Amino acid sequence: MTPNILVVDDEKDMTRLLQRTLEPELNCRVTMAFSGEMALNILGLADTTFDLVISDIRMPEMDGFDLLEQLKQRYPDLTVVMLTAYGNIESAVTAIKKGAYDFIAKPFEQAEIIFKIRKALERSRLISENRRLQKACQTESLPLIGQSPAMHKVFEKIALIADSDVTVLITGESGTGKDLTARSIHALSPRKNKPYIPINCPTIPEHILESELFGYKKGAFTNAYRDKTGLFQEADHGTIFLDEIGDIGPNIQTKLLRVIQEKEVKPLGDTRVDHVDVRIITSTNQDLPQKIKDKEFREDFFYRLSVITIELPPLRDRVTDIPLLCDHLLVKNCEKLNKPAKHLSENVMDLLMKHPWPGNVRELENVLVQGILYSTSDTIGLADIPIDKNGPNDFVSMNFGKDIGQLTYKEAKESILTQFNHNYIGAMLSMTKGNITQAARRCAMDRQALQQIMKRYAIDPEKFRNKPS
Repeated sequence: MTPNILVVDDEKDMTRLLQRTLEPELNCRVTMAFSGEMALNILGLADTTFDLVISDIRMPEMDGFDLLEQLKQRYPDLTVVMLTAYGNIESAVTAIKKGAYDFIAKPFEQAEIIFKIRKALERSRLISENRRLQKACQTESLPLIGQSPAMHKVFEKIALIADSDVTVLITGESGTGKDLTARSIHALSPRKNKPYIPINCPTIPEHILESELFGYKKGAFTNAYRDKTGLFQEADHGTIFLDEIGDIGPNIQTKLLRVIQEKEVKPLGDTRVDHVDVRIITSTNQDLPQKIKDKEFREDFFYRLSVITIELPPLRDRVTDIPLLCDHLLVKNCEKLNKPAKHLSENVMDLLMKHPWPGNVRELENVLVQGILYSTSDTIGLADIPIDKNGPNDFVSMNFGKDIGQLTYKEAKESILTQFNHNYIGAMLSMTKGNITQAARRCAMDRQALQQIMKRYAIDPEKFRNKPS
């Protein structure tokens, strides 16, 4: 689309010079205005939108600063470049402080103004594209739900990268919606009408994963009775989502690195290679930098995967989204279970807002499913959901081991601290499967400091390492 530029200057020769300079060089359309008032009238016309305003500062009646102030109030995203007399740096600095994107000193060199205006138009294009994708996020019924500031950041990042083909690494705890995020990126991308193929890497044995990803020829191995097309070939021109990429072994890492670099795959037992055009999105809940240090994950592969990283917030960091999520999950699961519509009692919602949700949205959905099944009316009450009604912060529920009246202040405080540290650090170790380094990072502590606390309160990481996931 041809960009539209509005040039505002009371010197008509200057506006015509800019028109003659910019239109052939930038393939744009320049409209001229000879005063601030005329510029506002032109911008107010409904049939034209402008990508950029170039305005002189010194004009009679409404000067450039007044015009800039009006533009920022009416069109806050509009890019404005100011023209100022040579050497008048003070005015230029004032213009930038008032919201101008850049300034150009008069008289100007042609190369300089072309360079600066091209940059300004690129900014306008990015703002427009970002706004379009954010609108699409809100209107295209994407599976991700949330209105919290943390989720707004996620949506902004999705909107920013959806239109490109860069590889994306999605990180976050289990149950935070990594697959839904990958689906959202695909749904907003130019590949949305092509295949989206998700693969949960740990569920497929490594010797089978390779043949599933890249395909094989008949006779390539025992039981290879016919040719099989790989998932990468099936995803050609679409998106492939490799869930839990941190669990794959070095052999597959090397072969996937080749796919990213060369955009080609070689089926097992075949001498030919297939060229593929596939966007790769991966996810993990593991600490990949630590796995690189432990020689379990290739560093060059990591950097190829993480051109853009999206970190999903845990549910405890976006509790304001819980009512919205509950509404969505209740409707979805009542229909799925063939149950009449149900809603939560105020007590239940209050309890859900206080729960720590170590299993994130997946745990919330499980709780709501049980509530739907157990409730006998259209209201889900406290008795219908499997959560400790007293909650972790209820003073009455604290187990002092004996009557609180028999404890000194020091003994009661020590008892509470012991419970807190076992519960809190235990939860962190449970989520990291006993990995102290990762747990310390979640606690925002040094590893050594966490170890000292664990030693003081006799918290054994081994029992978390042995827990089934």
